[in-house]
Amino acid sequence: MSAHPVKLGGIHHAAYRCKDAAETVEWYGRVLGMDYTTAFAEDHVPSTGEFDPYMHVFLEAGNGNVLAFFELPGQPAMGRDEATPAWVQHLAFRVPDMAALLAAKAHIEAQGIDVLGPTHHGIFQSIYFFDPNGHRIELACDIGTAEQYAELKRVAAPMLDEWSRTKRAPRHAAWLHEGAQAPNE
Repeated sequence: MSAHPVKLGGIHHAAYRCKDAAETVEWYGRVLGMDYTTAFAEDHVPSTGEFDPYMHVFLEAGNGNVLAFFELPGQPAMGRDEATPAWVQHLAFRVPDMAALLAAKAHIEAQGIDVLGPTHHGIFQSIYFFDPNGHRIELACDIGTAEQYAELKRVAAPMLDEWSRTKRAPRHAAWLHEGAQAPNE
């Protein structure tokens, strides 16, 4: 088997739209402790040359991961894909453990932000809330065992195959929501 010609080294940054760059930078710093590191502002889009003034801000999300936002004052008001449920599109950040997840929840709620969860997903637990731009944010801590992650990898292909045929939830990993014990444990 030949090596793939594309050599990825991780995600450089993920970029989303924001309503107000300064408000977004302040919120992510105050609520999630993210450091504001870089900004670019242009009147013309470098890749297309079109006139569309923007402010592009970058925030450090830990371990070299960067979250970026564009404020686009010349574009129509920001919205969301109304055909997609609000819970689907989201940004998920890792926290080290359950204690950190619960501390984050308390901190975020103290900021006056509604938080859903913790929600148990078998191999991780999560909390959910929205940023001032309407983006759903998830904080998650891994709680699974090496054996559970190995089992999920083993059943990934059969699950996708069954889903593609039936468009119904396959039961290959039903144990995730039934006490989170992987088969044969």
